[in-house]
Amino acid sequence: MAETMGVNVITVDGPSGVGKGTLAKLLCEYTGFHFLDSGAIYRTLAFGVIEKGIELYDVPGLVALATELPVVFDAGQVLFEDKDISRLIRTEEVAAIASQVAAIPDVRAALLQRQKNFAEQPGLVADGRDMGTVVFPQAKVKLFLTASAEVRAERRVNQLKNQGVTANIHQITQDIVERDARDSNRAVAPLVPANDAFVIDTSHLSIDQVLEKAKEILQQRGM
Repeated sequence: MAETMGVNVITVDGPSGVGKGTLAKLLCEYTGFHFLDSGAIYRTLAFGVIEKGIELYDVPGLVALATELPVVFDAGQVLFEDKDISRLIRTEEVAAIASQVAAIPDVRAALLQRQKNFAEQPGLVADGRDMGTVVFPQAKVKLFLTASAEVRAERRVNQLKNQGVTANIHQITQDIVERDARDSNRAVAPLVPANDAFVIDTSHLSIDQVLEKAKEILQQRGM
């Protein structure tokens, strides 16, 4: 684990809507480790792309923004140029652009070291899509969560309803399927489980059941 200087890392990868963010935060509480929400970094970049009017074909412009991305994670808030964008980065528009910019190799390279720098003692729980395959390939425990597109769409609709937003479940299901295809088939860092990852299907499990499975895996790995 030379690249993380002996820091224990737990990676939690998977597509959107499988519960990886919730699990990662619960694992932080369980272990006392730091938390990396890599998706928030890409969503913040997407927000910046929209905010600054950068075209998706302008790769040098995207890389420049990624390199100097003015993002700060503070007490559960995501700040962009000192503006709280925690809720703004959770829109479907931002998610779609984040998925597109994440497919650009030079953009991913620009954000790679920034993510690695989160690995500090006593340890790190890293939530994302390529944490176990690219960012922390030597992680001690790699988890990969999955669930059917239909279940994930239903979860997203319920989440939006709780925020007072009306959503079309058929459109969201289609968006999820398209995003999965794009993320899984991109040339660089595709969304796939690491060869040594533990895969957990959360379609019919409560978050407590998922957490128990994860704890059993950590105990098996001496953590």
